[in-house]
Amino acid sequence: MSFESFFDAYIECALWSSTDNLDDSGGDPLDSGEYTLTKAAIATLRREAKDFYRSNEPVWRDVWDDAQAGHDFWLTRNGHGAGFWDRGHGELGKRLSEACKPYGSCDLYVSRRRIHVA
Repeated sequence: MSFESFFDAYIECALWSSTDNLDDSGGDPLDSGEYTLTKAAIATLRREAKDFYRSNEPVWRDVWDDAQAGHDFWLTRNGHGAGFWDRGHGELGKRLSEACKPYGSCDLYVSRRRIHVA
């Protein structure tokens, strides 16, 4: 169990599920390798992820590994069609989904090939 596994998966999911929105097609995924997260974006994402991890890791410890939890934190906090609630763990999934609500959604955007947090 480690925060770094959680955070790496959180960032990977964020980039995979976000696009540059630079054209009418919906844009290209941010995990294409063409973009770099700014230091400020990393700091913001790390701070929120660390807070969630510290508060909730004991809850998922016996059910999810840290990487899956990091992935699900991004999906759930942003209202995607999958996440903690969708893993077949009933009340545990609901509890973790509720724990995501105070963080709200998080949008990424691109400017000059750099990824920022809105």
